[in-house]
Amino acid sequence: MLAAFERHLRFERDLSAHTVRAYLGDVRALLEFLGGRIEGLEVGRLREWLAEMHGAGASRATLARRTACVRTFTAFCHRNGWLSHDPGLLLGSAKAGRELPAVLDQEQVREVLDPVGAGAEPKELRDQAVLELLYATGVRVSELCGLDVDDVDRDRRVLRVLGKGRKERSVPFGVPALRALDRWCVHGRPLLMREGSGAALFLGVRGGRLDPGTVRRMVHARLREVEGVPDMGPHGLRHTAATHLLEGGADLRSVQELLGHASLNSTQIYTHVSIERLRAAYRQAHPRA
Repeated sequence: MLAAFERHLRFERDLSAHTVRAYLGDVRALLEFLGGRIEGLEVGRLREWLAEMHGAGASRATLARRTACVRTFTAFCHRNGWLSHDPGLLLGSAKAGRELPAVLDQEQVREVLDPVGAGAEPKELRDQAVLELLYATGVRVSELCGLDVDDVDRDRRVLRVLGKGRKERSVPFGVPALRALDRWCVHGRPLLMREGSGAALFLGVRGGRLDPGTVRRMVHARLREVEGVPDMGPHGLRHTAATHLLEGGADLRSVQELLGHASLNSTQIYTHVSIERLRAAYRQAHPRA
């Protein structure tokens, strides 16, 4: 059953490897709670399982993900004839908390993106190009690591990005990111290339495609070097790019397209960030705030 569900997630739903691992872990936990049997499963048992995790201190985000997973799993079991009906249809959707993401201000971004000097090592040139692109485009770290050399249109300054659900989109970037990319491609990438490097745009020190974990560690390390900057990973730069776009006058629909959000609801959190900053400025400046 688990093997069939995994094939469904990978090849029919086309979910990311990370999501597949999370869903399979959730289903294993559910089956352990049910004693390994799903015959006659009712919505009451599903609610008991979620309530037990809530009592154990599971976060709202975790409960929301596990609720979504359960509904996907019970629908799959019903279609395959393993359940006579789908109890997941009666399970309410848990709402994850909508915390405001931490973002950098524009001066902090300038410090973080301070360009490397002449004679920089290939790794430094790569990291500079990675930072510039993450902020310039707001792409996910997995999308950035999946880029090939041919995905960069230098003349139009546009990236071809393969996002969630294998949906392709075009994302523009600016002149500073282009300069950093050119320096990496001309003076850095050729020195790290190996026989198996292929067409990957960004390479690790051993010549293979750069992996997201390396990018996360690099971003955290770079931000720690700048005094007063909150600790965040690549997703924090994505939040920052979206917030600065809205503050600069971009409309919400355009930001949705740039970020590759399937729903506008996912993009609306950035309006809350801008409103909070507006409120803070109002409280500080207005005599009757």
